[in-house]
Amino acid sequence: MKKQVLMVWGGWDGHEPQQCVEVFAPVLEADGFSVQVSDTLCSLEDGEALAQFDLIVPCWTMGEISPEQSAALCQAVEAGSGLAGWHGGMGDAFRNDTPFQFMVGGQFVAHPGNIIDYTVHISAPDDPIVAEIPDFQMHSEQYYMHVDPSNTVLATTTFSGEHCPWIAGCVMPTVWKRQHGKGKVFYNALGHVAADFDVPENFEITRRGLVWAAR
Repeated sequence: MKKQVLMVWGGWDGHEPQQCVEVFAPVLEADGFSVQVSDTLCSLEDGEALAQFDLIVPCWTMGEISPEQSAALCQAVEAGSGLAGWHGGMGDAFRNDTPFQFMVGGQFVAHPGNIIDYTVHISAPDDPIVAEIPDFQMHSEQYYMHVDPSNTVLATTTFSGEHCPWIAGCVMPTVWKRQHGKGKVFYNALGHVAADFDVPENFEITRRGLVWAAR
């Protein structure tokens, strides 16, 4: 039986949520998953139905999730459903919902300089999600985040201090994985717009992370 995936997109249009989901839905299907795509948070309300998904992919920057929706999502992951996503679609979703942020393992707070050039450094080269992927360059937002120290960090980026001198030399987690209850969680801070996944290293890390997080 195929593993079941729910991808939920919406929120701020500037992150191209629909377009980003359309990048990875066919990729997951090609990897043998059955993918259901939703554009409403109502799809998070039925906890029993959510628990049947092997992977849940939120792509919903900002917005508001109800306490009932948040509880159902958190309970599904705690029971074993995987959670995976990228950039603001998961790292800046539901700013007022701390249970969701606790589950993700981090929260966006700034991107100094907006769209800039920077390097992503692979910090755990033996991990299968990033194995044999070299350091690479991005021209996009460089996320500064508040992060959970219990994350397993797979890739980082270092802030130059050009735009905020007081963070010069700060090494920031960019890609991580973690456990939440029985569920696996994967997050990639890259992916401001769909074109960011034209960078082959970024695309492959995200693909592997989605597959890894599935139950």
